[in-house]
Amino acid sequence: MEPSYIRLHRQGELSIRLKRALDIIEACELCPRKCHVNRLKGETGLCRTGRMARVASYNAHFGEEAPLVGRCGSGTIFFSSCNLLCGFCQNFDISHIMEGVEAGPEELAAMMIELSERGCHNINFVTPTHVIPQIIEGLIVAIEKGLNVPLVYNSGGYDRWETLEILDGIFDIYMPDFKFWDSKWAERFCNAPDYRDVTTEAIKEMHRQVGDLVIDEGVAIRGLLVRHLVMPNHVAGTEGIMGFIAKEISPNTYVNVMDQYRPCGTADQDGLINRRLSAEEYREAMDATKNAGLTRLDPRERFRLILGF
Repeated sequence: MEPSYIRLHRQGELSIRLKRALDIIEACELCPRKCHVNRLKGETGLCRTGRMARVASYNAHFGEEAPLVGRCGSGTIFFSSCNLLCGFCQNFDISHIMEGVEAGPEELAAMMIELSERGCHNINFVTPTHVIPQIIEGLIVAIEKGLNVPLVYNSGGYDRWETLEILDGIFDIYMPDFKFWDSKWAERFCNAPDYRDVTTEAIKEMHRQVGDLVIDEGVAIRGLLVRHLVMPNHVAGTEGIMGFIAKEISPNTYVNVMDQYRPCGTADQDGLINRRLSAEEYREAMDATKNAGLTRLDPRERFRLILGF
């Protein structure tokens, strides 16, 4: 299946989408933070990213969800900084400290081409929300160099649906996190009390664009995959999130219920989340997922469930 972004490029639509995205960052409203800085002139807001994207690393990743990894890995490009900045971020050095180097369109395109030539099944943009225009710029160059694999939008879920509309037909696979159901925890840990409202609308728009996850010979080619990190003391609100996904998105949604929480960043300073997840808490999260009627779970989670983890 030819990725839809190639058709958009042939029609000249990618250049139109790029202009729309660049116009937004002139007084930036790319994400829900709406910092209104002129990033085209190098001004920076909460994401501390001006005209150029910063890349922390790129590689063939084998730790992602099974349909993304396949046999040859997911071609991940990790962007520095973030528009959410969770205090407990497990990539704290990338998101908060901003390890990485600036990369223009040619450099981004070269990364995409190298990963595809290494056999990666997709190009997986990690934390892309604040660098959407830069991704489109690099993509245009990469298409001219022969890029022809699905693109993955791997975000924290804190995305404006109005911005996501620009990406319709560009990304083949959306993989948002759904971190919190209760606004008080989203405010406490991410300074984003509107997180649930924003993320529910974002995921609806993502699903409208790509539908349920389609897998061919074990590899994802199009669709929605939702991640949910289970956290100590039930602060993530797993039951509410899984109920929303099953009822308002699709009971056929592919979900990764993740158990790898550990206190990173400033989490050790907060008594609610300064410890690892317990086995009982994870079992409860899996029960909530089953009770909601969701059955398409990443194989690692199904395996733990069978074993009674």
